[in-house]
Amino acid sequence: MRKARSGATEIVYDDGVARRMVWRVTAAKPDEARISEAMRVAVRSARVVPTLYDELTKHAIAIERVGL
Repeated sequence: MRKARSGATEIVYDDGVARRMVWRVTAAKPDEARISEAMRVAVRSARVVPTLYDELTKHAIAIERVGL
């Protein structure tokens, strides 16, 4: 999780080899604790990206993809 230059919260996934994806949280005041919890669950799973998307959806955190 990081802050963009614009001040928006972004979630970055990088597998260290070939894939890097960036999503921007679209909420005006994102709940960073809920985002952190969703990320924590995803990192512990075998399929990180699908689990992250599912967890963000469960927590009603809207995202938009901004980078590959």
